[in-house]
Amino acid sequence: MLSRITAPMRVRFLCIIAFLLSLTACVTPVPDRYNDPALTVQLRQLIQATPTDALLLGEQHDAPDHQRIHLRVIAHLISQQRLAALALEMAEAGQSTTRLDPQASETQVRAALQWNNLAWPWSAYGPAVMEAVRAGIPVIGANLPGDRLRPAMGEPRFDRLLPASALKIQQQNIRQGHCDLLPESQIGPMTRIQIARDESMAQTLMQAVQPGKTVVLLAGSGHVDRNLGIPRYLAPDFKVQTIFLQTQQTPQSTAQFDQVWPATPAPVVDYCARFRVQQKQPAAADPP
Repeated sequence: MLSRITAPMRVRFLCIIAFLLSLTACVTPVPDRYNDPALTVQLRQLIQATPTDALLLGEQHDAPDHQRIHLRVIAHLISQQRLAALALEMAEAGQSTTRLDPQASETQVRAALQWNNLAWPWSAYGPAVMEAVRAGIPVIGANLPGDRLRPAMGEPRFDRLLPASALKIQQQNIRQGHCDLLPESQIGPMTRIQIARDESMAQTLMQAVQPGKTVVLLAGSGHVDRNLGIPRYLAPDFKVQTIFLQTQQTPQSTAQFDQVWPATPAPVVDYCARFRVQQKQPAAADPP
């Protein structure tokens, strides 16, 4: 049969085949360069079994293994063409990489996100961020912008967004999180900031949603708590999965999270002891 095809027809036929193959290549998942078999199984079970608009990874900020998991989750979703966006507690809402070329330098990415390296070491979060950027996936800030912190402290509206029992728990978390050293008069305002941050991150997730894909948020585990955090401020039809990455202080009850993933915790550090020493040190004299 092919022997009867003329040379021009054969050329056209081969061109059509090449075109169809190119279309197929466009939808072929790229290899996962950071394949982790156990984690891959968890992700497939989590995302394929339950349609997920957003996956919230609750981390301990100084646990390197948590950031390793971030990278592998991002790489896996990219390989499956399922990643809609990477949202970050570590950058303010309104900052993003959407206008950057996928080959943008790390310096350009940090500038676009207005990255605060003192608060969030780039060495910890940069690999996951750059994995998304290189794939052409937007990386977006989600945290409450700095110029809205002080107004949030004086905004009574935030006192009414949680049930009274949950508000008391959140206030106690603020107390303990500041080593019981905050003046009692500051507990209410600082709790409002926490709630405002959760609301800001929830709004960012809802704005970034794409049908059939998943937005990933990297944030501290307290923010992804279903009873107290971001899920409280999402629309009722917004499908979210919350993951607690294991720590040294993993609570006995983790019912407020959808899953607990095993991870190597960070070494135990008594931050309160360090903070109390700093509090006792005399303030540096003002320069002449």
